[in-house]
Amino acid sequence: MNKLAEKVQRDLVQAIDNDDLVLPTLPEVALKIRKAAEDPEISVSTLSKVIGGDTALSARLIKVVNSPLLRASQEVTDLHTAITRLGVNYSSNLAIGLVMEQIFHARSEVVEQKMREVWRKSLEIAGVSYVLCRNFTLLKPDQAALGGLVHQIGVLPILTYAEDHYELLADPLSLDHVIDSIHPLLGDELLKVWEFPEMLAKLPGQYLNLERDSQGIDYVDLVQIASVFCHQGTTHPFAHMALGNLKAFIKLGLDPESSALAEQLNEAREMFR
Repeated sequence: MNKLAEKVQRDLVQAIDNDDLVLPTLPEVALKIRKAAEDPEISVSTLSKVIGGDTALSARLIKVVNSPLLRASQEVTDLHTAITRLGVNYSSNLAIGLVMEQIFHARSEVVEQKMREVWRKSLEIAGVSYVLCRNFTLLKPDQAALGGLVHQIGVLPILTYAEDHYELLADPLSLDHVIDSIHPLLGDELLKVWEFPEMLAKLPGQYLNLERDSQGIDYVDLVQIASVFCHQGTTHPFAHMALGNLKAFIKLGLDPESSALAEQLNEAREMFR
């Protein structure tokens, strides 16, 4: 790692340790949805009102319900039916994940572009995590999707920092170094501050560990498999990993050579986009 990257990393880690790092806050609508969903008696109508306050988010949820992977015989055109179809808990988690897009915005074009890339890839990985979870495990697909949507959330504070430090912005190589080495640490920090459930809170710090061997399949495993799958054919380090050699993938007992599986997962990449 070069000197600039080392210095920035030191500064950021120190800022975390001293509680000086300004972390992005959860969008207000996400907090409202979470608060509403904490009521075990919540009705579809009440949740519809909360989510319906954000028209873009409502449109996204309706679109997800109508995606080829979830589509029923009749097209869903309103939020109430979409939530009824998905269920209250399910809709809440999905909505909280999708509303994250609101914090992926920047002042400078360079950072904005980088944020778009991260969010696009997160949407792909969320779709694949969702389908792997729904079709091959007994875990909750909405939690798997939420895990996929936030697994790279630690990149955000680094990019925000870069906007205020031109020397880092002007050196893409150093910026990438810093992102690669500390986004997992920052991701864990953010999810802790946002009070994410325990099963997801440590995901950013763990999904990159290809040697990880959990007792049973968990959400970190699913996001890791999805991430390796979605980075095939790219320059990402994961591109060199064969799915069939991945401990998490072996646990699912699937055939890595299956063209039907590859087709299914490729379709899943578009699910939330």
